[in-house]
Amino acid sequence: SSVNFFLILSAYTKKLDSKSASTVRLVNGENRCSGRVEIFNDGQWGTVCDDSWDLNDANVVCRQLGCGSAYSALQNAAFGLGSGPIWLDDVGCFGNESSITDCRHNGLGVHNCRHYDDASIICEEINSTGVEGEVRLVNGNSSCSGRVEIFHSGQWGTVCDDNWGLVDAHVVCKQLGCGRVISAPTNAQFGQGNGPIWLDDVTCIGTESKISECRHGGFGSHDCGHYDDAGVICEAAVSVRLVNGENRCSGRVEVFIDGHWGTVCHDSWDLNDAKVVCRQLGCGRVLGSPPHAYYGEGRGLIWLDDVGCFGNESSLTDCRHNGLGIHDCLHRHDANAICESKHLIPDAV
Repeated sequence: SSVNFFLILSAYTKKLDSKSASTVRLVNGENRCSGRVEIFNDGQWGTVCDDSWDLNDANVVCRQLGCGSAYSALQNAAFGLGSGPIWLDDVGCFGNESSITDCRHNGLGVHNCRHYDDASIICEEINSTGVEGEVRLVNGNSSCSGRVEIFHSGQWGTVCDDNWGLVDAHVVCKQLGCGRVISAPTNAQFGQGNGPIWLDDVTCIGTESKISECRHGGFGSHDCGHYDDAGVICEAAVSVRLVNGENRCSGRVEVFIDGHWGTVCHDSWDLNDAKVVCRQLGCGRVLGSPPHAYYGEGRGLIWLDDVGCFGNESSLTDCRHNGLGIHDCLHRHDANAICESKHLIPDAV
């Protein structure tokens, strides 16, 4: 059968590495809300070329970082020349995207620029204070994924990953209103924090309304370093799903953009593209990428066409594509993916 054919193909695929969602930072500015734009991809920070760079693009980065509105979108390495890869060029945002890599671009690493073309921005700085016991997720691709930080005694601090698991992460997702837990990354997958490590040996039973109600060793009592910082990925942070399959790790590929789920056209669709979806969903390795609406035809929008992933991207929208909603397809062309499902999260969590 066609499924067996795709299972045979899986023998030639590499085991997936655990990757964090794409993240962004501003470098060399006066504060965290101004500086040279850099994004983290494939284990490396890299810059963004200033071709077509404007306030719409800057506003997306400002929002992604939890800063205020964009004051300016600067060109010609206004905050100094970066080093390493230039990850994005010809970025074209509408301004409502949740991540800079969701915007139209040439594909990760595809550019005709030098570092003297590095893009920069200045955003309104918003005070990063909190209330006692408040939780936030930092360095993810949305407010529903990232490094876990809790506000205590007037200061944000991290949580150690000793005994950290899905039940603990579930409480964080619930506290933030981010839906069901997808995964509980450890070993500072979203980068190392700074400042105090507030919690260690967190043990939740799942019914708590906030993480500080779980059993722990006491605020500030720990034997960890920031390389042990705990992370969380919640359902609301995952902008892709697989529909009509045997489980959540197989089915028709759908992406959530601008408040609407839509499908992906199978033009150029292959195992590298499906591999990115499997990683994004926290499933195992890719087993197949069947074409022609194998899991049934979707409805509504077709968001992506001519997707071209290298396979190491952290999100499907990071891959080269024609632009959101630009396609020449019908739903009989809907793309599909089959991933290993051995890492499925129990519904009881």
